[in-house]
Amino acid sequence: MLIAEAVTAGYRTPVVRQVDLQLAPGEIVGITGESGSGKTTLARVLAGLRAPSAGRVTVDGKPPNRARGSIAMVFQSPRAATNPQFTLAEIITEPARIRRTPIPDLTALITSVGLTPDLLDRRPHALSDGQLQRACLARALTQHPRYLILDEATAMLDAATTATIITLVRTHHHLGVLLISHDRPLLDVTCHRIATMHEGTLTTEDTATSPG
Repeated sequence: MLIAEAVTAGYRTPVVRQVDLQLAPGEIVGITGESGSGKTTLARVLAGLRAPSAGRVTVDGKPPNRARGSIAMVFQSPRAATNPQFTLAEIITEPARIRRTPIPDLTALITSVGLTPDLLDRRPHALSDGQLQRACLARALTQHPRYLILDEATAMLDAATTATIITLVRTHHHLGVLLISHDRPLLDVTCHRIATMHEGTLTTEDTATSPG
């Protein structure tokens, strides 16, 4: 289980305050809230990309730095999250090359996210935002994570691409997914639970419609 206990984090001043959150494998939890409420900072702390100033995060009982590969994250802007000099194939296989793990079957993987193999030799400038974000999801899935954090990952996408990504995430029943979004209707039909962030705290938690 991915657990945050009394997590406080920020920069000069805290932007996340005393947050408790649990995410189990196979569960989809949504977080919504206004811009600047601390959602992205919390996501980065949960992913082990930023240390909390107080409280702790554990991943299946371990600190994030001892659970490498257990958490993958897809960011809002695919262009900011990819190297413009890399081909799509290099973007998707980057984690495997860094960790020196087996390279996945790219044809099967890229097809699973709704792309075609002829795109593998293209660089980001030759791809749409939707195509590049699907590739970022494929890159995350190559890590075989137990937990996937989608930080406004569908915000720049059209409805068809959003539906493809959500459908693909749902097919990975073993994944614990944290879906951060301003799109409350999307969260209502996707998530098992929804929490609302306000000024750095999780102020409410609702039971959403059970995902289909």
